[in-house]
Amino acid sequence: MAAVASAVAVLLLGLRAGDALAVAIPGLPDPGPVTTWALPVVRLLADGLATLTVGMLVTAAFLLPGDGRSVSPRGWLLLRRAGALAAGWAAVATTLIVLTVSDLLGAPVDELTVATVFSFAVSISQGQALLLQAGLALTAAVLARAGVSRGLAAVAALVALVALVPPAFTGHAAGAGNHQVAVTSLALHVLAAALWVGALAALLMVRRSRQLADAADRYSRLALGCFAAVAVSGSANAAVRLGTVAELWQSRYGWLVLGKLGALAILGALGAVHRSRTLPALRAGRGGAFVRLAAGELVVFAATVALAVALSRSPTPTAEDPLDADPITELLGFPMPAPPSPGLLLGQPLPDMFFLTLTVAGVGGYLTGVWRLRRAGHRWPAARTASWLAGMLLLAAITNLGVARYAYVLFSAHMVQHMVLSMLVPILLVGGAPVTLALRALRRPADPQVRGTREWLLVALHSRPARLLTHPLVALGIYAGSLFGLYFSDLLGTLMRSHVGHLAMLTHYVMAGYLLFWVLIGVDPGRPRLAPPLLVILHLASMMAHGFFGLVLMQTTTVIAPDWYVAVHPGWASSLLDDQKLGAGIAWAFGEVPAAVVMIVLVRQWIRADQREQGRLDRAADRAEATGEEDDLARYNAFLAAARHPGPGDGGDPARA
Repeated sequence: MAAVASAVAVLLLGLRAGDALAVAIPGLPDPGPVTTWALPVVRLLADGLATLTVGMLVTAAFLLPGDGRSVSPRGWLLLRRAGALAAGWAAVATTLIVLTVSDLLGAPVDELTVATVFSFAVSISQGQALLLQAGLALTAAVLARAGVSRGLAAVAALVALVALVPPAFTGHAAGAGNHQVAVTSLALHVLAAALWVGALAALLMVRRSRQLADAADRYSRLALGCFAAVAVSGSANAAVRLGTVAELWQSRYGWLVLGKLGALAILGALGAVHRSRTLPALRAGRGGAFVRLAAGELVVFAATVALAVALSRSPTPTAEDPLDADPITELLGFPMPAPPSPGLLLGQPLPDMFFLTLTVAGVGGYLTGVWRLRRAGHRWPAARTASWLAGMLLLAAITNLGVARYAYVLFSAHMVQHMVLSMLVPILLVGGAPVTLALRALRRPADPQVRGTREWLLVALHSRPARLLTHPLVALGIYAGSLFGLYFSDLLGTLMRSHVGHLAMLTHYVMAGYLLFWVLIGVDPGRPRLAPPLLVILHLASMMAHGFFGLVLMQTTTVIAPDWYVAVHPGWASSLLDDQKLGAGIAWAFGEVPAAVVMIVLVRQWIRADQREQGRLDRAADRAEATGEEDDLARYNAFLAAARHPGPGDGGDPARA
């Protein structure tokens, strides 16, 4: 109750301080007091239900020990509660659709028609995001009640985490300049905050469990990562919306940001007290201090979430005059770039929080694994480390440097980005053998009933979806099919118009390429590898598909994704069709060097496989000679000799015998 009271009080103060409850101007549409007051309150309720749902599902699946393949009794209790909360979350998200329509149209709720609300939900981005969130929340509710397996609980938790994201891609972030930072940083901020707050609330619900101390230890590591993610993503998002540092104290929005920064500092201090004092006491059997401090922490968390809702309703200092807005900046998030040059392609960075975060996590996690192995006295090939680091740095460069700007407005630059992400980056990442490193470096939990990261990785490797995706023909089909499906349909233009669609497209390039080259030249454990001759044939088939795609693209006389490229075509560029033909030539010629490298690796692996097999036969022959027994080769030769000269008892000619 204290958390609810603090949330409501801070929400009201934040709305007043942020000027979100300004009196309506006479003559302009007014949604009325019901919408004005209900919208932020319902938004706060939705955020609270979402946070609790995510926290309970994550705690049941990942933090608490299980009972074989099932969750523990405490985990089952959390699943039941999460299912009810997720259903309420879906209902509240649906209510938000109605209130948002009322707010945007300036019409009271009782004047809205069903057709108006339905049209908003299926055709406007904000309505689509809320409708998708409601559908995902309902799916999480069904999954939470569908069974008690830990795998199903993990899927429900992942669905709930995904359900947090859609509204982040609309509103302030989507309307701000530099979408690449504003939108992605907000999504990361929301995910990290929900994990941090929700898991703590779930631990308090199982405070009488004997496994609380171990679960709190695992939560402590999760909370530390979430604290760092919330701090970095929140600072980046605030920087985009504020514009200048002076707006922190010169604008009402900045005052609210300062309030959130103060709350974050308090929460960080409370987390430090947990790690230094209450967790050791909890392990010693004295859990009262942990519970009291965690309850107080939740009160601060509730106030911080309310402050975030008030921020979402407050006008930002960087708001632009719609009459003077640059349509290209509104569409891309940045002004039209100048004619390309080597300096502009490699400079003029366009930071993207998603790929920057992915790069930092990938490099940091890999180097941590190598360090653990070396500290334990094990060696790890330097060539694998170099390959992984080169792949991650190339991923960061092609998605964050100037070439990323031109990839939005030039088909040819987009094709360069596509080829690098689908061929060069995956080959280098596969060469790093990250799964092998993870399986060797990750620690096993002390409790065998706890699934750590290593155990979940093994579950994923041996799952049916993994076996299906790593089938050679499926991997080849995904790689080749995406080339034709993306460019010879309306999909490219659709994905380019949405930041989340653009991120999904670039991520797909990397994953499809990684899957194919993992099957071809990967050394990580998983599906049994094909014989080297079959791998060579598979590689030749992928080369043929890639070359055929480039050839067909060069022969195309129709502009691809005209709805997008006409809108963003630079005045200094060549015609759309000429630029498209340049991109087709890049696609046709680009694969030669990577394909040759993969072929060399395949031949080398083939030779090594033959050498290992010959070595095995030689060792078997040596053992047979030492023991006086026949080895496999001797028995095989005897079989061939008997086949050429069958004896009387073998059905042969007695005279010839």
